[in-house]
Amino acid sequence: MATIDSISAALDDAVSSGNTVGVVGVVADRDGVIHESAHGLTEVGTDSAMQTDSVFRAFSMTKAVGTVAAMQLVEQGRLDLDTPVADILDDFATIQVLDGWDGDAPRMRPPATPCTTRHLLTHTSGIVYDIWNAEQTKYMAATEGIPTLSGLIASLQSFPMTFDPGTQWAYGPSTDWVGRVVEAVTGESIDAYLEEHVFGPLAMSSSGLEVGGDRAERMVANHANGPDGFTPMPVDLPQTPEFYGMGHAMHTTGGDYLRFCRMILGGGELDGARVLESDTVASMSTNAIGDLRVTAQPTSNPVFGCDIDLFPGVDKTFTLGFMRNEDDIDGMRSAGSLSWAGVMNTHFWIDPTAGLAGVIMMQHLPFVDEAALAAYESFERAVYAAR
Repeated sequence: MATIDSISAALDDAVSSGNTVGVVGVVADRDGVIHESAHGLTEVGTDSAMQTDSVFRAFSMTKAVGTVAAMQLVEQGRLDLDTPVADILDDFATIQVLDGWDGDAPRMRPPATPCTTRHLLTHTSGIVYDIWNAEQTKYMAATEGIPTLSGLIASLQSFPMTFDPGTQWAYGPSTDWVGRVVEAVTGESIDAYLEEHVFGPLAMSSSGLEVGGDRAERMVANHANGPDGFTPMPVDLPQTPEFYGMGHAMHTTGGDYLRFCRMILGGGELDGARVLESDTVASMSTNAIGDLRVTAQPTSNPVFGCDIDLFPGVDKTFTLGFMRNEDDIDGMRSAGSLSWAGVMNTHFWIDPTAGLAGVIMMQHLPFVDEAALAAYESFERAVYAAR
């Protein structure tokens, strides 16, 4: 196992300073893995040491994987990103725009323009998470909405558009619909599709949409970070749901997800397995939202997530699948780097200019609280200082 002492020291400090219960950090350059280490515990109050093959709930790190599945179909000419989603999925036609309120009753209207898969992949669909949108929170309460984590297909109807597609950027569960688009086009379940076309070719043997076998035994406990420190907070997905949300359904290890990042860093290929064409990766690496920008997302559920404002003051866009920082970040990633994260504070970035990719895996809420961000930043700074 390759290790860099200064990176290990930064992760040890993240545990000893109380910023996390346990953490895995992995880093690669274009030649291969240059660092992999595990620190702390898998569960507070136990002696269960974190391992490099510990399994994490990746949640929104699933989105990039679902995007790759869709882009494979684009390469094959089987999916046009600008086809209205309602032309592919009949039940999407019922998704309308929340246009205000008549008392406590939501006022709905059809969207001014059809929502496309491109809108879904870039989070310009208007479909937003209730965790970071007060109007969506109010809508869920008024309509007895069903959370997408239920695994019920009906839950997708609980998330209307909050603006017309293509007019704003706002974070939400759009990619859950992308998985269903892939299923409609291929006639395969998304779990089987990913195993054949992504996980299998990339040798991501510890990754999947179900937790079974030894993966279940290696699962890290989730925690809440509160005034009394870290306490266990079980948050698990249903087994064999009606649909696997490509916004949240993946379980993986730091090492496995780094293989996915290395594939993107390698222009779609890893260890002789080509998952995407290089031109496709190039298209996924450029700004796909034009003059729109990734903006701060204020929390409406601070138990699960703090305000999302990664790298305040840095110009940020969104590609087909990733956030892209348009400016260099001093001592950290280069302009043009690609990144995203999962709600339980799993994070990754891919820096084509520096030829680096990094993954940090923790397992606690709320998302991007001060402690988790401190651990993430110290890890990334240690990576670049070592290079």
